[in-house]
Amino acid sequence: LLAVPVVRGVKSPSERFAGAEETFTIEALMQNGWALQSGTSHFLGQSFGKAFDVTFQDQNGEQKDVWGTSWGVSTRLIGALVMTHSDDAGLVLPPRVAPVQVVVVPIPAKKNDEEGKAAMEKALDDLTSGLKEAGVRYKVDDRDFVRNGAKYFEWERKGVPLRIEVGPRDVSAGVCVFKYRAAMGEGKVTVELGDAAEAASLGLEEMQSKLLMEASDRLAGGIALGATYEEMRDALEPDEAGVYPGEGLYLVPWKCDAENEDKIKEECKATIRCYPLDANEAGMAEGKECFYSGEPATHMALFGRAF
Repeated sequence: LLAVPVVRGVKSPSERFAGAEETFTIEALMQNGWALQSGTSHFLGQSFGKAFDVTFQDQNGEQKDVWGTSWGVSTRLIGALVMTHSDDAGLVLPPRVAPVQVVVVPIPAKKNDEEGKAAMEKALDDLTSGLKEAGVRYKVDDRDFVRNGAKYFEWERKGVPLRIEVGPRDVSAGVCVFKYRAAMGEGKVTVELGDAAEAASLGLEEMQSKLLMEASDRLAGGIALGATYEEMRDALEPDEAGVYPGEGLYLVPWKCDAENEDKIKEECKATIRCYPLDANEAGMAEGKECFYSGEPATHMALFGRAF
């Protein structure tokens, strides 16, 4: 839905939720190379059941302390969406979650052109009926006290995925003009009015896929493999949130050690974002030495700066 790819993993004991036996996390990579913890799930075991005297009756009729979990996502995901896709022109919303997927901006006919006004009204009725039938969420911006350029700027800043422009000449030619907010090229595309609703529906799905692909490529390219600790430290120590242009995450062999974890945080502000599930299930740490201590590695750890 959000077109935000994530790394699924387990938190280190130091980053684990207090009182939990395990904390699972999804970590996203923002455009500046920093990570954002985007959601967590905590396995609480029976400790909270015991602390609050919450029990259940098992199949044998015996009272047992409940097993607890805590999980959820929140406004962090909204921040992840904004920082993953947006640009200097404003917000970029993936079509599947955009409240308004298409804004239609009609360019009115001349004041005394009654025939042109009638043709425009019919064209807009046909276009919006087609969009509604295709399940596209749309809005017609027919404010006559706002210039067209100001309308374009406003809807771009709000991140609306697709703008459709319709002017008198377009209506006469039976066409309209498409302008996508991102991922679909910078230019405008002329589309037959009769095909506009279907083209918009297909184009929005393509835009959704391309936004996810762009973000996935950024995530894959933003994880460094095989780096030494010195290389990571030298890259991350001077890193500032708004300027860092390179790889922001480091997947390295690591021996679980809270003291060393704190030292790294002090030296270069990097933290273990997670022990990635796929890398550790594949046994990537086996036979390797910790990139910090040189001792046998227990995990593959994902380090990086984070919001």
